[in-house]
Amino acid sequence: MDEMFLWVVLVATITGLGGTGIGGIIGALIKRDSTKIVSLLLSFTAGIMLAIVCFTLIPEALFPEGQESAGLLAVVLGTAGGYGLVALLNRCIDERTYPELFKNDSTHPKTADNLDELIHSDLLEKHRGDSPRLFVAGLIMAAAIALHNLPEGMVIGAAYIGQDIDEIWTGNGFIMALLIGLHDIPEGMAISVPLIAGGMKRGKALLITALSGLPIVIGAILGYLIGSMGPLTHTLSLSFASGAMLYVVLGELLPESILMWRSKLPALGAFIGVLMGVIIIYV
Repeated sequence: MDEMFLWVVLVATITGLGGTGIGGIIGALIKRDSTKIVSLLLSFTAGIMLAIVCFTLIPEALFPEGQESAGLLAVVLGTAGGYGLVALLNRCIDERTYPELFKNDSTHPKTADNLDELIHSDLLEKHRGDSPRLFVAGLIMAAAIALHNLPEGMVIGAAYIGQDIDEIWTGNGFIMALLIGLHDIPEGMAISVPLIAGGMKRGKALLITALSGLPIVIGAILGYLIGSMGPLTHTLSLSFASGAMLYVVLGELLPESILMWRSKLPALGAFIGVLMGVIIIYV
């Protein structure tokens, strides 16, 4: 088995479990309402992810190091495909969980505006005691989290393609893993805070929070294997992951952060996140 593949799996596992796990611990230690904190962290990490896409992933897809470029059309189609697929899947989940959003309900925003809705944990409370519906609600919650984490894992896997073993902790792949791990911290807080507030024991909530990062490992495996097939698949893998991340940033993280704290501070957080992403990428 490819040694680099094993390292990719290890790095992705540390990133997924570590990022969300740390966020879960922080959320468990916070004694007061953390909506504003999560709002700022979501916008900050949205800025970091935007910097990753614009200054690393798309340029790498257009001009892969040591490989022939697959062309602008492949990058555009791959990015649009990643954005469209994740948007479609996310809409299917929202229609299943919050059908009122699609019935001309002007009193409710079209996306999450509190911690419970952000990870669909309010469904678990709603169906508590109804085992079949509780099971379905849990699956929907897991699917919603996986939608965020799967493309992030693809970014890590695709970024490691073509790197040498001695670049595991220094190259683009590690930088991507580090940035995504930072992004997962507020996501972990968004998961643990509603669960603990709803009465779940802290240990169980932290375990669920950490395990929610496992889709990153699956995404990393897919990104590495698909991207290793050739220049075209490498370009499409990076482009697809870029489009998926753009939807998460523009369609979810930024709107959700602003709705959680209706002020200009989330925009400032996103701006600082972009600058931080640029510094981490180029320093």
